This record gives sequence, structure tokens and C-alpha cells, in this order.
Amino acid sequence: MKEGRQAWLVVGAAFTSMFTVFGAVYSFGAFFEPMAREFHTGQGLTSVLFAVTAFSFFSLGAVSGAVADRVGPRRVVLVGAAAMGLGLALTAVTPAFWLGCLTYGLGVGVGTACAYVPMVAAVGGWFGRRRSLAIGMAVSGIGAGTLVGPPVAEVLIERLGWRQAYLVLAAATVVLLVACAVAAEAPPVAAAAGAGARGLGRVLRTRAFGLLYATGLLSGFALFMALVHIVPYAQRLGSSPLSAAALVSVVGVGSVSGRLVLGGAADRLAPVNAFRLSMAILLLSYVLWLLAPGYAVLACFALALGVGYGGWVALSPSVMAELFGPAGLGGSVGALYTSAGIGALLGPPFAGFIVDATGGYLPAIVTAIGMATVSVALAALLPGGRDAATRER
Repeated sequence: MKEGRQAWLVVGAAFTSMFTVFGAVYSFGAFFEPMAREFHTGQGLTSVLFAVTAFSFFSLGAVSGAVADRVGPRRVVLVGAAAMGLGLALTAVTPAFWLGCLTYGLGVGVGTACAYVPMVAAVGGWFGRRRSLAIGMAVSGIGAGTLVGPPVAEVLIERLGWRQAYLVLAAATVVLLVACAVAAEAPPVAAAAGAGARGLGRVLRTRAFGLLYATGLLSGFALFMALVHIVPYAQRLGSSPLSAAALVSVVGVGSVSGRLVLGGAADRLAPVNAFRLSMAILLLSYVLWLLAPGYAVLACFALALGVGYGGWVALSPSVMAELFGPAGLGGSVGALYTSAGIGALLGPPFAGFIVDATGGYLPAIVTAIGMATVSVALAALLPGGRDAATRER
């Protein structure tokens, strides 16, 4: 497969699209406290807002990915630009918390789903030999957005207030996503033929997919619980709002590193082996969270969390392509990501309600460690290496 100028242009568009949508999504930690104060909601209820959003973009990725397999990514990304801008703008003027759950959860969720899975699949379709590296570079946009989004949002909130800050983000996301759509050329792989020769339905019934799905559900529960609550957790330890928001940027630094390093290593180690390593790093990060006595160790937790998270996200499409082939990758990866959506829907509110009930995070952190331990065990059961992947197909 030729991996020329157009292929790398699609990588750049994918990087920018993910930088844009996830920069907005993961800036939510900066909005957490001011929104909770204005709407008089506890941590559990405020966490629901992000949980609904994450569930939407992961679950709807199964739809947006399948549609992009048929019509190409450009039109899907344009729909995402409209949904994202409208969702953020309506959230900025919402008079009630429940209405914000609809505008932000659905608008931002649909926008992210349209700009995420279709672009990952497009990159996978343009590349063969260097697929893991290319996908790793593209999804490093998520880490870069996580690095830049929270501190920018914090500055906007301090100067303009949270409502005006959302209006600024709305305008910026529309402009950037429209530019990405222009460059989002459909890949030469005949994706609409289905998820390889087996078809999507047969892929979903395999043992390997079941293991990946269970791993994604447990990992998503623990990961998004940590991502949503790391900022309020740091503030409970005495950090300033800006210092607490900076921890999400540390996650972003780790995420970029994990996507590039583990994504590149997958072309040598095989994607499944690198995927197992990312699960182990996530487990290590939660142990650091448990032991964190102050800001410095909490920053180490954030960095390790980002590396493991980055590897997981970068490698999941490569593992799917390795096991089942690149054709129909949008639909199959979208189906896999519904597992993370369910985890994201349940994890943040679980931690929030635990904090509201007990006044502390210890039960939530121990739960994250337990789920990560099971994820490591499940990843160890996956077919390993290219020979096993060939047998799986």
C-alpha cells in the first residue's frame, strides 16, 4: 500500500481533529467547580455531565465509524463540527443543569464521535506497514489537546467566566473541524465490504473481541473516574485551581508520549504485546494514586496515567486491524469503543457519589486498582503476535 503525501495529510487532519475535540472534552475538569457552584450540585451529580458525554462519543463511534466506512470521513466530520459548536454554545446559555446534560452530553458527544473514530479508521486505511506508527501519531492529538485544553480553559474561565469560555471554545472547534474535514480524504481500502472477510458480526462473536471489550469496559471505568476527579482531588489536597488543572496537562504530556512510543514500538513488538504493556502501566498509575502524599507524586500519577491511556487508545485500532484486518475498521473499532463508553458512563459518577457519601476518595482508588488488575489479566489472554493474529482471522 502506497503511503505517500495524501496519507500523511490525513494523519495531520486526524491529529488536528482529535486535538480539537478532546481539548474541549478534557477541559471539563476546569469547568467542574464553577458549574457545580452555580447549579448547586454535588460531585456525583456534576460528574454525570462528563459521563454522559463520554458515553455518547464512545457509543456513537460505532455509528459514525460505520457511516464513514460507507461515505468517507469528510461529511461525517462536518456533521461533527456542527454538533460540537452547537453543543458548546447551547451549554454556555443553559439555565439548568439537566438541560446542560443534554446540550453538552449530546452535542459534544456527537461531535467527538464524528471527529474521532472516522479519522482513526481513515488513517488505518491509508497505511499498511507503518499503520501502528501512523495511528499513534494521529491519536497523539488527543494527548496534545489534553495538554493544551485545560490550562487554556482555566485562563478563559478566570477572565471571562465559564459561560463565555464555552462560547470561545465553540467558535474555535467549528473553524478547526471544518478545516480537518477538507483534508479528510477517504482511504483506498474498500472499507464498506465489512470488517474483513469475516464481517463485523463474526468479529463481534470472537473470543479475542470479547477479551478486548471486557478490558475496555474495566479500563474505561477506572480511567475516566481518574480523569474527571484528578482536578477536584488535587484541590482537596490544597492545590490552587490552576495547579490542579495543570495535572490534566501532565496527563496530556504522558498521553502524547505513550501514543508515539508505544504506537511506534508496536510495529516491532506486535500490537498485542504493546497493548498489554499499556494495561500494566495503567495499573501502576493507580497504585501511585493510592500512595500519593502530595502534589509531586500526584503529578507522577498523572504522567503514568497519560502514558498508559495513550498506549491503550493508540493501540486498540492497531490490535483490531492486526487481528481482523483493516477493512471495515471504522465499524469494528467503533463497536469496541462502546465498552469504554459504558465504563466512562459509570466510573466518574461512581467516584463522585462515593466522595459525597464518605468524604474521601480511598474506596474509588482501590476500585480502580482492582479493575486495572483484572484488565491486565484479560489482556494476557489475548492472542499474541502476528502468527496468532493470522490464526484468529
